[in-house]
Amino acid sequence: MRVCSIASGSSGNCIYVGDEKNHILIDAGISRKRIVEGLNQIGVAPEKLDAIFVTHEHSDHIQGIGMMVKMFGTPVFATGGTLDGICLKDTKGMISKEKLYQVYSDESVWIGNLKVTPFRMSHDAAEPVCYSVESAGQKVGMATDLGMFDEYIVEHLAGSDILLLEANHDISMLEAGKYPYHLKCRILSSRGHLSNEASGRLLCRLSGNRLRYAFLAHLSKENNYPQLAYEAVKCQIWEEMGINKLPFELMVAERDKPSQMVVL
Repeated sequence: MRVCSIASGSSGNCIYVGDEKNHILIDAGISRKRIVEGLNQIGVAPEKLDAIFVTHEHSDHIQGIGMMVKMFGTPVFATGGTLDGICLKDTKGMISKEKLYQVYSDESVWIGNLKVTPFRMSHDAAEPVCYSVESAGQKVGMATDLGMFDEYIVEHLAGSDILLLEANHDISMLEAGKYPYHLKCRILSSRGHLSNEASGRLLCRLSGNRLRYAFLAHLSKENNYPQLAYEAVKCQIWEEMGINKLPFELMVAERDKPSQMVVL
């Protein structure tokens, strides 16, 4: 299994997951040009993509879908509510309905050797989901844009070798920042986004013998910094687990350039 964050943040998200034979994206919330450049950097031809799986219909997760379908005919998989949202925003009619496939929470889809499982999350979108991807006994768990986590989320992410988890905001920066009150309330709600501290608490629940790499993802441009997120999450884990060294490699997925490729 190979994983690379091509872009991650409040301005656009796109994650590559694949193996030697199969290649998928989780979300395509940046331009086609940036997606192609990112794929080329990791040695994946865009025409070789087997599918794009979409978490929800917000623009920072679907911006590049129209052009990817038009230029490369890439199939798109998402829940019914998300597909409806994608079609509503496809004002230029670039996405052929024949390229859209509906998925259902807790029902896995096989893309060659990759087992992709959508699972429900709490976010202010029509029918949002997170995804896990498994192949050859290895597992990647991805959870961003969720306002809270519960036992259901923990269960679906448990046993991951690689995790990409949201660490969207620093609560103090958000509360003192320039966002209007209603937007602050939305972000802090159970259908908003995870804070750095909440991300750390979730990682504590998921830390185990199998977890080797964790990416902090979907950082807010206005209410977080990469180093702040890293330190806050690290300290949260240290405090809750009573340790002074992380038992896995912790990284921050960057907004405007691909991360290192993680290979299992």
